[in-house]
Amino acid sequence: MIGKLTGTLAERNPPQVVVDCNGVGYEVDVPMSTFYNLPQTGARVSLLTHFVVREDAQILYGFGTPEERMAFRQLIKISGIGPRMALGVLSGLSVAELSQVVTLQDAGRLVKIPGIGKKTAERLLLELKGKLGADIALPAHAASDAQADILQALVALGYSDKEAAASLKALPKDVGVSEGIKLALRALAK
Repeated sequence: MIGKLTGTLAERNPPQVVVDCNGVGYEVDVPMSTFYNLPQTGARVSLLTHFVVREDAQILYGFGTPEERMAFRQLIKISGIGPRMALGVLSGLSVAELSQVVTLQDAGRLVKIPGIGKKTAERLLLELKGKLGADIALPAHAASDAQADILQALVALGYSDKEAAASLKALPKDVGVSEGIKLALRALAK
């Protein structure tokens, strides 16, 4: 029904903002990733929206990018995931990070988000597989299965995504998984 709002940013009260559209103020709930990218109060703003009508409320959810809105819509299709929890997921992870988590089937990263337990994380990974353009989220140098496995192993060992991805750049393209992990660990130890 309401797909986009453009107007003046009247209020900022995380996770809610008020957008004044020609004298009508719309309360919009936004993920923190969108909230941090909003301009100062009084500036012009444009948000893509998703309108949810329930028996007891009508709520607008706003997003800074089409990818965020698409990810939100995919999340709320999953049984047991409501708009609030979907907003929480997008506040805890960017769309690219969520896609990477789904590609790597990394339930541990999802469990760190408040309100998501192990079973919910596993259901999210199962339901979202192949729906978020997950293969696009992996760095180009991690395109092969072996390199994706090496990246997943390094993250499981406690290295950050950035550290693991940086160590993959130095590896030969045709390296095997076990040899790649050894080489990457040597590079990370320096």
